[in-house]
Amino acid sequence: MTVLLQSLISGILIGGVYALIGIGLTIIFGVMRVINFAHGDILMVGMYMTYILFTSLGIDPFVSIVITIPLMFLFGAFLQKLFINRMQGALPQNQILLTIGLGLIMSNTMMLIFTSDYKILSTSYSSESFNVAGISISSPLAISFLITAAITLLLYWFLLKTDTGQAIRATAQDREAAQLMGINVRWMSILAFGIGSALAGTAGALISPTYYIFPQIGGIFTLKAFVITVLGGMGSIVGATLGGVIIGVAESVSAVYISSGWKDVVVFVLFLLVLLFKPAGLMGKSRM
Repeated sequence: MTVLLQSLISGILIGGVYALIGIGLTIIFGVMRVINFAHGDILMVGMYMTYILFTSLGIDPFVSIVITIPLMFLFGAFLQKLFINRMQGALPQNQILLTIGLGLIMSNTMMLIFTSDYKILSTSYSSESFNVAGISISSPLAISFLITAAITLLLYWFLLKTDTGQAIRATAQDREAAQLMGINVRWMSILAFGIGSALAGTAGALISPTYYIFPQIGGIFTLKAFVITVLGGMGSIVGATLGGVIIGVAESVSAVYISSGWKDVVVFVLFLLVLLFKPAGLMGKSRM
């Protein structure tokens, strides 16, 4: 029972960070209807940014999000304004090819700068853990979860209580109606892509102390992000949060009781089962 509880808690903690990745992709898709295959590579850029801040300036990875969030927001806004905006209303396959191309540019640029060698961001607490009722909990994962929870709650407040947040939600629900009501949908698209990129970059910063950093890691997290958002229901922030936690728990429990090599297989089997029996996702009818 202790082993099961420990694996569940570990899964929930890492699932919180996964949820942050999925929420970013969901916001971008909900507002712009763009399938962003560069999402994981944006996360990878956030990881390298955190690595540079830590190795060059000695800034702790968790403290560095104060710098990472605004910089990644500006990076996402730049990508949207210069590239993605030109593909608004284009065929879905053209949007997919564009975002794949942007992802390749990002990963190969990082490979040219840092080479393909794995980077390790080692802090004094990277391998630390503490016990609660006999259950060992990773300190970096616990800190990451608390920061993720705070950011997620702040995002929910922003989307529900502020005029700008409500404008983003209105644009996600009906772009044309929002425009007729005087909402600047182009500006909402820039905000959405900037927020989505900032969330992805923040997730990259939070997982940096526990993951290897290398240029191709973006592809892994792009796949996870799509599994999370489709599992929860495309366009649903609540669904993305739930999907992230489910994926985290599935990975953790399967790694303990089956094999760490099979955890991805279990996740994708779960994903296929949801698609078979609930194609819209767990929260497919939800709106932002």
